[in-house]
Amino acid sequence: MTSSHNDGRAVLQLHGLCKHYGAGSTLLKALDGVDLEVAPGQLFGLIGHNGAGKSTLFKLLLGLIRPTAGSLRVLGEAVDGPNFRALRRHLGYLPENLVLYDNLSGLETLQFFARLKGAPLAPCEALLEQVGLAAASRRAVREYSKGMRQRLGFAQALLGEPRLLLLDEPTTGLDPSAIRDFYRQLDALRSRGVSLVISSHILAELQGRVDALAMLSGGRLKAQGTVQALRERSAMPLRMLLAGTPAQLDALPSQLSGLMERLALQREDAQHACLRCPRELKMPVLQRLAALDLTDLSLQEPSLEDVYFELREAA
Repeated sequence: MTSSHNDGRAVLQLHGLCKHYGAGSTLLKALDGVDLEVAPGQLFGLIGHNGAGKSTLFKLLLGLIRPTAGSLRVLGEAVDGPNFRALRRHLGYLPENLVLYDNLSGLETLQFFARLKGAPLAPCEALLEQVGLAAASRRAVREYSKGMRQRLGFAQALLGEPRLLLLDEPTTGLDPSAIRDFYRQLDALRSRGVSLVISSHILAELQGRVDALAMLSGGRLKAQGTVQALRERSAMPLRMLLAGTPAQLDALPSQLSGLMERLALQREDAQHACLRCPRELKMPVLQRLAALDLTDLSLQEPSLEDVYFELREAA
């Protein structure tokens, strides 16, 4: 196949992608005209409210459902093309709600999925060790906690050494230590050239980890880009947390004269204040503040969660 090697082309290419259900007054536009590209080796995030279209998009990428309109290519192949069935063996998928057979052991479960995928059975035990389930590999899945089931689901997504991983809410049920280990494994996979698309409601978890992301709302692509690019697009103010003597803080309005009409200053107490500042005024404000010789100053960017709600409400 022409896409059997990572030749620098986008691993995902969506153009005008639509998925509609029903007709007339019952028409539901699960996805409506989505244009999106994901570069090779990226950790790409998908964010959006329940019903935004994220799970529908995963199903389309896997060829489980067909689009109503538009085009979709995965690893260079059209999803409706003759080579996609074979290419699908190079994909790994962790659904949000993975159904498991409770009477099988962890190892038997992984071997079962390996047979379904046509992947070798030999790596199954090593994969269980990789996700921290080696000690429980021969225990029945009914005895597994939610976090253990999630790690088992991640192991099945890794079967066959996939080149593209699609992960739908993959950290559900994981404790903070397990989440940290999970992202360490994603970093290791990326270093080997694996591309990853991850959907999560925990925006703080994605904020410092994704290379880029896309925001879906009501089936439409609301925004896409790096976290910093989305911050700049939202035009949300920066927060400057200031600490100093009462006299230094009392001098802030005069020190910032000429800029104050575009700033928001709030005194927290006698020695602390919060200044909200438009991004384009950051350097002029910092230059003025430097002359006050404050005790401390910290600069806070809007969080991904703040940006998400701001862009979601934007026209």
